[in-house]
Amino acid sequence: MKSFKIFLLAFTFLLLISPVSFASDFGWMKDFNIKAEVDPSGFKASLRARFKIGDAEIEAVLNDVKNPADAYMVFRLGEMSNRPIREVVNEFKSGNGKGWGNVAKSLGIKPGSEEFHALKGNHDLSGGTSDDKKKDKSKGKNKDKGKKNK
Repeated sequence: MKSFKIFLLAFTFLLLISPVSFASDFGWMKDFNIKAEVDPSGFKASLRARFKIGDAEIEAVLNDVKNPADAYMVFRLGEMSNRPIREVVNEFKSGNGKGWGNVAKSLGIKPGSEEFHALKGNHDLSGGTSDDKKKDKSKGKNKDKGKKNK
């Protein structure tokens, strides 16, 4: 009986701690949402400048997802995977709450890759880490060179 109680206690502890460890993967999203909700026009301006998109596309995505961080993830994953925004939104909605890590994986971003770690680590809008911004700028330059040479 005593071993059963220990097993039950350990199992309960594991169940409680699992969501916490998963949430820490994209832990920056909670703070991101708070900041975006405090300054929605600034958030939209940051999206517009970072992803070079118009207000109509921003509004459409914001209407399709629950939180500002989700909208950012749609645009970022679309950019990283070279997929249309609508496809990313549909993949997120069909994921039944499995999370952005699974969406990224389903769009071809490999877990453990540099891109995946950058995605989990922080956002790259104003206020993101300078390391993420440097990485993204260098990737953008390399992408542009590849497009010009084709």
